[in-house]
Order: sequence, then C-alpha cells, then structure tokens
Amino acid sequence: MPSIDSKDIHKIIVACDAGMGSSVMLASQLRKQLKDSGVTVEHTPVNNIPADADVVLCHAGLAARAKAVAPDKVLVPFQIFLGDPAVTKLVATIKSGGTVDA
Repeated sequence: MPSIDSKDIHKIIVACDAGMGSSVMLASQLRKQLKDSGVTVEHTPVNNIPADADVVLCHAGLAARAKAVAPDKVLVPFQIFLGDPAVTKLVATIKSGGTVDA
C-alpha cells in the first residue's frame, strides 16, 4: 500500500469521470484551503492521471479505475464532493504534517 509524507506532497490530482464539473469544484476548494502550502491542485479525467501526481483524490466509485491508471500513487477515495472526512483529513495532514496512506 503506497504512502507519502505530507512534506513530499507537491501535486494533488482530483480525478472524476470526465475531468469536469464535480472535480473542478473540489479542486477549486482544495486550492483555497492549501494556498499557502505550496501544493498544486489540478483536476483531470480518471483515465488521464499524470505521472507527476503525488496524491489522487477520486470518488469511491472510480477508485478501481484510478488505481489501474496510477497504481503507484497514493489514492484517497471519498464519498461526497464537499465536506467528505477523507478530504478533510488529507488537508489537515498536509497542513500539520504526517503521513497519507492509500
């Protein structure tokens, strides 16, 4: 199971089915929350996860596809696009330090 130290997170990808709509909304929210952290947040279709991603966020229903495309990346699945505990925990870990596990 991949894991990454919060200090090594430089790029988060929010992946959704088409790379529009819901992922744009979550990526925008994360950019605001992490604006002083030096972490880049981008959104993309789940089939186009870039190789330089450190952490991939995607809806739990797309987790298997994301894992197939980027098996070596830390994958954080979530259930709801706004206010999901998995996303809140990721942001808190980046801000306060610690390890993010897949």
